[in-house]
Amino acid sequence: MTARDRGVLIGIVSLALLAAGWFLLVAPEREKASKLGASVSAASTQLASAEAELTSARAAQARYASAYASIVNLGKAVPPAQEVPSLIYQLDQASNQKQVEFNSIVTGGSAGPGGSASAAATAASTAASSGFSQMPFTFVFNGNFFNLEHLFQQLNRFTQRTVSGRLVISGRLLTVQSVKLGPLTSSGNAQAARGVLSGSISATAYVLPASQGLTAGASPAGPAGATPAASPSGSPTTPAIARVTP
Repeated sequence: MTARDRGVLIGIVSLALLAAGWFLLVAPEREKASKLGASVSAASTQLASAEAELTSARAAQARYASAYASIVNLGKAVPPAQEVPSLIYQLDQASNQKQVEFNSIVTGGSAGPGGSASAAATAASTAASSGFSQMPFTFVFNGNFFNLEHLFQQLNRFTQRTVSGRLVISGRLLTVQSVKLGPLTSSGNAQAARGVLSGSISATAYVLPASQGLTAGASPAGPAGATPAASPSGSPTTPAIARVTP
C-alpha cells in the first residue's frame, strides 16, 4: 500500500468516525435542545399570560372597594325592600331645605298629565322592563308658591339624564307623574291668607325583584366565596374595605 493509499484510507476512516460521532452524540443533543427550546417558549407564553391575569386581578381588586360602594349607592336608589322610612326621611330633608311643610304620604296614585320629565319617563320605562316592583305614592306638601316650586324642581332632579343618555340618580329613584297645586282646605284661613298652598305629587318608587339580591352575597371585604389572598410571607393580607357615606 502506497503512502497515497494510506492517506486516503485514513481520511475515509476519519470521516466515518466524524459521521458516527454526529449521529451518535451531536444529533440527539440537538434534538433535545430543540425540544427544550420549545418547552421554554411555551413556558414563557404561559408565564406572560399568568402575569397578565395577575395584573388584571390586582387592578380589579383595587377597583373593588369603589365598585362595591357604587352598588350600595344603587341599592339606595332601588332597594331590595320597600324602605318607606328612608324615603320619608329623604323627602323630609328636601322639604326642610326649601322651607316647606311635609304634610302627608299616601301609598297608591295614578299618572296624570304634565309634570314628568323625559329622564323620569326613561327611568320608568327602564325600571318596568327590568322587572322592578313599582310603588306608587302621593306626597302632599304645604308652602308658598315659590318654595313649592323649588321643592318640586329638586325632587325632579333626583333623576337626571345626561347628554350621553346616562341616568344620574341622587338618593331614592323617583319618577314624577303629576304635580298639582291648590288652596289649603283644612288648615283654616290663617295660612291661606299668608299665601300657603297645598302641593300634591304623584310619583313612583321602585324595589328590586324578590328573586334578586343587591350584592349577590358580596361583602365589603370581597365577592361571595372569595378567600383572602396570602402575602409572600404566608400571612393573609388585609382586604380593602368599602366605606359608604350614608
